[in-house]
Amino acid sequence: MKQRVLLSILLTIVVLTSFAPAKIGVFEKSADIGKPKLEGSSRYDAATKSYILKGAGYNIWFERDEFQYLFREMTGDFTVTADFELTGKGTDAHRKVGWMVRESTDGDASHLSAVVHGDGLTVLQWRVAKGEKMRDPEDEIFSKEKNIQTAQVERKGTEYTMRAAAKGAPLQTVGAHEMKNLTDKVLVGLFICSHNPEVVEEGRVTNVQIVQGKK
Repeated sequence: MKQRVLLSILLTIVVLTSFAPAKIGVFEKSADIGKPKLEGSSRYDAATKSYILKGAGYNIWFERDEFQYLFREMTGDFTVTADFELTGKGTDAHRKVGWMVRESTDGDASHLSAVVHGDGLTVLQWRVAKGEKMRDPEDEIFSKEKNIQTAQVERKGTEYTMRAAAKGAPLQTVGAHEMKNLTDKVLVGLFICSHNPEVVEEGRVTNVQIVQGKK
């Protein structure tokens, strides 16, 4: 009888473990947002402590987005920092990688992103509310430095600040924006978008640091 009970417990543990979500480094989940035509992926290389993201998608812009997202839930104040590199020459100059703080996995969700493009353009961009358009290019907040490696997003209350730096250089503020509509609980993570629905691009992210502030 005891052996049967023990076997039953062991089987339950195995079943629960099998269905438990597998973490990817310090993140909880990866997903293709906005139903891009081509499938993306995210994985963690423990040997090099790097994240390899592959993703397609028409863009992260207008009223909706398509991209690959590697994320976790966070609350309270935080600062997230990482080094970003897009692999190879790429197809579109505006392929992009970076940090994203998002209200949900809906394709038209409100979000704020620290973006490093393939041509070196580095910007802070946002969608104020679900289903609204991203801001126009005329009011871009951008870094004049075209060799950005490190990007950082800091949240204090409802204020978000982006900083960026070239390799070995000190972080400089790119811009800041208040996102009053975002709740205390948000999705925070890494993203990649090919800026071309017919192409999958790859990015490598290293030196990921997530620092939790007050809750």
